[in-house]
Amino acid sequence: MYGESSTVYRAGRPRRRRRWPRVVIVVVLAVVLLAAAAVSATYLWAGTRLQQTEALTDYPDRPAHGEGTNWLIIGSDTRADLTREEREELHVGGGGQRNTDTVMVLHYGAAGPYLVSIPRDSYVPIPGHGKGKVNSAYALGGAELLTRTVEEATGLRLDHYAEIDFLGFTHVVDALDGVRICLGEPLRDEKAGADLDAGCQTLDGKQALAFVRARYSDPEGDLGRVKRQRKLLSALVREGTGADVVADPFRFYPFLGSALDAVTVDRMDSVGSLTRMGWEIRGLTAGEGGTTTVPVANPGLSVPGVGSVVVWHPSGSRELFDQLRQDVPITATTVK
Repeated sequence: MYGESSTVYRAGRPRRRRRWPRVVIVVVLAVVLLAAAAVSATYLWAGTRLQQTEALTDYPDRPAHGEGTNWLIIGSDTRADLTREEREELHVGGGGQRNTDTVMVLHYGAAGPYLVSIPRDSYVPIPGHGKGKVNSAYALGGAELLTRTVEEATGLRLDHYAEIDFLGFTHVVDALDGVRICLGEPLRDEKAGADLDAGCQTLDGKQALAFVRARYSDPEGDLGRVKRQRKLLSALVREGTGADVVADPFRFYPFLGSALDAVTVDRMDSVGSLTRMGWEIRGLTAGEGGTTTVPVANPGLSVPGVGSVVVWHPSGSRELFDQLRQDVPITATTVK
């Protein structure tokens, strides 16, 4: 007995295989399914919050569809929903008059994205009302008349419409805890309530609204203001779609909710089309496409009964809109 090996052999028991690869696969699949469920739930929730209006309608001799996609994006300065205290705080004055401080066309497709500002005082034909400032079309006939006015003046067929109001705009900015903007020089405008120093700074909702409305102290007037409007919109979309916001539900859902409460789109638009719009604007901040203003021949023509208006450059504006319609890179004007 002594001297025999003490090794005991256990026959018939296979070596246990490691199961961690299978566990990893199960965990990954669970995460993917949960993420998909969260995205679907968010999409459905957002759809119930989306506000829609009748904006894009057919009419005789409406411009034909061109290449690419066109959005009309406006900032409504409707004051009817603001209290007297809110109007004073935001330096907007007035009462229930409906106008638009911001009018922009976003184009994307094979070329772009391009964000083109239409000065609010642009002197254009308003169907059924003679010639007037483009922003007065909204006051005369709401979104339907404004979109038709822009289509007939530019020759572009609009595919989508988005509108954001004063108070809603400030709430969106505040939901992000402000938007960072860099200024090359101070911006002071008593009428708009702007009192901003030079340099990089984070603007709250009230300051951001003053930033995009200031024009009386700007040497370029409304042409300078539209540049700031494009700059602020791009910054707002960039920060709202940043990883630090999207990955944080305590920041993302308040931002998304305030944005949906502030924005009104055409009845045919959806959360999906609105998301695509934001994605294309974000592309501008990554150096894609460019931004510009409709070429102007006279920025301050005085018209009896209308006031000071902006007159487009005939050949320059025509070339710009032709290039947008053809969905080719813009060369008609300086693109920044």
